[in-house]
Amino acid sequence: MTAFRIHRFEELLSTNDDASEGKYSHGDVIVCRSQRRGRGQRGNGWHATPGENLTFSMVLEPRFLPAPEQFLLSMAVSLAAVDTLSGYGIQSLIKWPNDIYVGDRKIAGILIENDICGSTLSRSVAGVGLNVNETDFPAALPNPVSMAGISGRKFDTGEVLALFLDQFDARYRLMEEGSSEIILQDYGSLIYRKGIKAPFRLPSGERFEGTVAEVKPGGALVVESDRGREEFLFKEVEFIV
Repeated sequence: MTAFRIHRFEELLSTNDDASEGKYSHGDVIVCRSQRRGRGQRGNGWHATPGENLTFSMVLEPRFLPAPEQFLLSMAVSLAAVDTLSGYGIQSLIKWPNDIYVGDRKIAGILIENDICGSTLSRSVAGVGLNVNETDFPAALPNPVSMAGISGRKFDTGEVLALFLDQFDARYRLMEEGSSEIILQDYGSLIYRKGIKAPFRLPSGERFEGTVAEVKPGGALVVESDRGREEFLFKEVEFIV
């Protein structure tokens, strides 16, 4: 069980960058109202109006987790986000590898940075950006949505964070106890567009239509198409939304 210690800041360059400093240890959570250089997967930035949303990073030391199984941590964080939204009546799915979608709109993004020592993880920083009360998104963002935009009411960001940490703690304990099959099953059941024929794009720019069959425990996305049954790692394919 994790005893979380919350460190709140008015402004940071990036919660993940701050969390990477040696002054923090397992269970520290860095939260800020405004990130000047918040970032997400694929090197993308993360927009958040100060105080309207949740931008935070958790420092974890999952030394029990073998390096080849590090994607389990990503699954656990993603599921905690889905569980949190479900607590407010918002049903969401996980767009591989770890964006959270409501319908075809992105409500949260996750960026996990791992350090490996020997054969296991030694330290991980899990950054989460969750759109809570934002309703005025920049036009350049293609498909954002927030909890407030869906429900038509405002939320207490501190309350949302507390629920997320409770949900994540439950998922983390499953990993500690060796019950990762529950995480694998739940993650697999919540994959965005699973079983639905949809467009994809390769790094070369080539497009094709395929169907998500599963996500492997190591994190590979399995897509079935006229090309055959293929496994893709992060950045080797992307959904066209």
